Amino acid sequence: MHRNSFALVVLFGAMALGLSALGGCSTVEGLGKDIQKGGEAIERAADRNKAD
Repeated sequence: MHRNSFALVVLFGAMALGLSALGGCSTVEGLGKDIQKGGEAIERAADRNKAD
C-alpha cells in the first residue's frame, strides 16, 4: 500500500510540474521559443566541454 501512495505522489508532482511549465508559455509559439532556447543552451555547453 505504501508503494502505491508514493507512486501517486510522484505522479501528481510530475503533473503539477508539467502544468506549471506549460503555464509559463501561453502560446505554441512561446513553447517553441522556450524549447529552442533550451537546445541552444545545451549546444553551447557541449561546445564548451568538447574535447579537442
